[in-house]
Amino acid sequence: MHRILLIDDEDDIREVASLTLEATAGWEVITASSGASGIRAAIAEQPEAILMDVMMPEMDGPTTFREMQKNPLISQIPVILLTAKVQGVDQRRFADLGVAAVLFKPFDPMTLAAQIAQVLDWDPVAA
Repeated sequence: MHRILLIDDEDDIREVASLTLEATAGWEVITASSGASGIRAAIAEQPEAILMDVMMPEMDGPTTFREMQKNPLISQIPVILLTAKVQGVDQRRFADLGVAAVLFKPFDPMTLAAQIAQVLDWDPVAA
């Protein structure tokens, strides 16, 4: 079973995404509501991947990602950014960070697990 950490400041996004990933893919989903709590959760839980919102108060996704890259305990964990920003300049900026992928909001809950599995080269999920 795959373990994924979901970092998003919006309660409903965390709830919908975790329920979907658990129900459609059978993954274990750990959640955090901020960049700082996400870093702590990543260190404590050692997930296989991190799905993280870009726009968060205090520490946004790109800043959180850069902080994670400084910590050898979690720097190897692939990070997928989740964003509503779809402009080309934003996409390039996110790609330049070195994240595994950028997925867009609003996402389709029924295909989210398949999109993540494809990015991470995990076995296709049972829908």
